[in-house]
Amino acid sequence: MEMDPSENVLGRRLEPCSTSPLTGFFRDGHCNTCASDHGSHTVCAVMTAEFLAYSKYVGNDLSTPRPEFRFPGLKPGDRWCLCASRFLQAHDEGCAPRVDLAATHARALEIVPLEILESHAMSES
Repeated sequence: MEMDPSENVLGRRLEPCSTSPLTGFFRDGHCNTCASDHGSHTVCAVMTAEFLAYSKYVGNDLSTPRPEFRFPGLKPGDRWCLCASRFLQAHDEGCAPRVDLAATHARALEIVPLEILESHAMSES
């Protein structure tokens, strides 16, 4: 699998999303992607209880550990590379989590408009 260039939605080098829990399609801590990543796991999001409940409700339980898939189960505050379409769906339903733009891959823009990502951007400290 050839990885796409590691560029974020701001046009700069993609920053890490999370190594604890270890996230990303490649489980490299970044929201890197490639042609084989059909879910486009490109949006670096900070989990909330509301989003985790919503995701479980629509059929993707992100809270329950699945060790057979090296998946620890997520809790509020964890950062995770979400599927861009799931993020957009959560936005449309009013429960999208915050996004780290510097750690969100540019390929997310194929699914989610930059204005929507910016409206959920984490505040810079």
